[in-house]
Amino acid sequence: MRRRRQRDPEESELNLTPMLDVVFIMLIFFIVTASFVKEAGIDINRPDAVTAERKERGNILVAITESGQVWIDKRQIDIRAVRANIERLHAENPLGGVVIQADENSKNGLLVQVMDAARLAGVPSVSIAAEVID
Repeated sequence: MRRRRQRDPEESELNLTPMLDVVFIMLIFFIVTASFVKEAGIDINRPDAVTAERKERGNILVAITESGQVWIDKRQIDIRAVRANIERLHAENPLGGVVIQADENSKNGLLVQVMDAARLAGVPSVSIAAEVID
């Protein structure tokens, strides 16, 4: 008669700790390297432009509606507070520029005021968003 050797319960278990460590490190890597898109907080009908270029760098988005409302960081802002808000956001992201998303039916005077506030806030790169025509 042969005796069967019984296995110890410790021999049959799989050690999952190294696999969990690798998964956790990968999760941290993807979170750190992910780019998050900030939105102005309102949908704008941007004008079409043949010469429009895409900007990939993190930017401060300012939206101007047809009715003359100014939106920054998903909040409606008074025109007098635009400069202070841009200064605050520019301090958080000094490499980013300001992108103004003006509705195609908005007033040019308000657009110039927002551009002026961005320049006075110390942002060297101020752009106007447009729809790219292929």
